[in-house]
Amino acid sequence: MLTNTQKTTNLYTPFTEEHQMFRKFVRKFVEQEIIPYVEEWEEAGEIPLHNLLSKMGELGFLGLNYAEEYGGAEADIWFTVILHEELGRIPASGIFSAISIHNDMCTPALSNHGSEYLKQTYLAPSISGELVGALGVTEPDAGSDVARIRTRAVRDGDDYVINGSKMYITNGIQADWVCLLARTSDGDDFRGMSLIVVPTDTPGFSVSKKLEKVGHHSSDTAILTFDNMRVPVKNRIGDEGKGFLYQMEQFQLERLIIAIAVVAGAEEMVRATIQYTKERHAFGKPLISNQWIQFKLGEVLTEIEATKQLSYYCAGLIEAKGSNEEITRVASMAKLKSGRLARLVSDTCIQFYGGMGYMEETPVARYYRDARLVSIAGGADEIMLQIIAKLEGMHE
Repeated sequence: MLTNTQKTTNLYTPFTEEHQMFRKFVRKFVEQEIIPYVEEWEEAGEIPLHNLLSKMGELGFLGLNYAEEYGGAEADIWFTVILHEELGRIPASGIFSAISIHNDMCTPALSNHGSEYLKQTYLAPSISGELVGALGVTEPDAGSDVARIRTRAVRDGDDYVINGSKMYITNGIQADWVCLLARTSDGDDFRGMSLIVVPTDTPGFSVSKKLEKVGHHSSDTAILTFDNMRVPVKNRIGDEGKGFLYQMEQFQLERLIIAIAVVAGAEEMVRATIQYTKERHAFGKPLISNQWIQFKLGEVLTEIEATKQLSYYCAGLIEAKGSNEEITRVASMAKLKSGRLARLVSDTCIQFYGGMGYMEETPVARYYRDARLVSIAGGADEIMLQIIAKLEGMHE
């Protein structure tokens, strides 16, 4: 079990010496096992996830906040923050997406509400990296409006018969199982949905199409189809009809993790831009000598720091088991702010790189493509604003 008993190394951060040792461990892994293969994976359009996740599982990087009996570390939230800060620094956001979907988005409900059978069969092998998971929520007609989901799971004896499709599913090509949100009773609102563990080797499951995206090339994304697919009722996570509520629980951690990774990646890109403008000369002097560039990059760094501290505050609320309402409010703010931040940083940095920034060979070009997704995935900016407005009492 990872603990948080040692003294912090800095009065202004929540990180202990143990946390900082963990950061060095993760950073070394990223530098040795991920960075050298970024270009290869981006070109291939997917990561060898089984290989990568098994290495991460062996080193104890997966399931950090899950129970030890299933291979987790029962660690505090700050270890998770560190993991995603280091993954966020990878110069290809698709790699972070693929890992975080597996590690933090398809397994929380399984850990919190799954049966012992499901935890032993799917959670433990996912923490070890033996199995790859995906989250099946979005549909062609149900993205941000989750309540419009139409994929159905009809009870037939000891099985559910599942029909429908899921859209934009990260890890969909390689997943061994999908945490599927499906409608298990009549109705057209959030009631009557259940979460079901769906093994992808079951007859009736198919990958209809691998999707080509503007960015995040290294994470495979697919349309999944379920055609009279029979899955045992024992694969349902928790109570029937509570799947929507279980899914909403995990959204807050998901949004925090996105914000954490975005802040780390944004800072890396700005630091790289500062270095570039020191080395690039125009009109007889370095670009960085231009006061406008200094001021603009200083402003962007301030936005990064503000978003980082907002994210840390949210993580602290989770660690202290604060109220669900306050966690939801702050997580929504952090997610909203991170999406706007990614767009600001990508636009600012590519401008200061000039023509070179528009070349595929420069990391800023990839960052520009990858960054735009942050304001869409994991809850669009407009959904975050709706949540904030509701929690601030603006709705009648």
